[in-house]
Amino acid sequence: MVELACEEDARFEASRLEEGTGTSYSYDTIVRVRATLAPSDELYFIIGADAFAEIGSWYRAADVLRMVEFIVVARPGYDYPVPAGARVHRLETLAIPVSSSEVRQKLEDGATPSELPHTVLGYIAAHGLYRAQ
Repeated sequence: MVELACEEDARFEASRLEEGTGTSYSYDTIVRVRATLAPSDELYFIIGADAFAEIGSWYRAADVLRMVEFIVVARPGYDYPVPAGARVHRLETLAIPVSSSEVRQKLEDGATPSELPHTVLGYIAAHGLYRAQ
């Protein structure tokens, strides 16, 4: 689905960094990316405020907080706590009014989210993804 979405805009390229059959944790992805960088390079993690609010429940959350700086994108009307020691840059000027959780909920409810490219919506429909259980 990422490849289909990236085909819609030439500025983006799909990454196979998380390709595989197992569970993919952000911690593991950060370790892989960090291995390609110089020790002095900074690594930034762009994340929505709604997802960042749940960071404490992530796999190896303390390590994730230590390993990257976060750019937290504001959600209109949404506030989030910042864990102690987290390095956070708040991006308030680019308030994106949609989240992946909301898109998945719309799909489960049988709605057609306007935020998704038509090619991705076609793939979801063809493979019966995100249906209510």
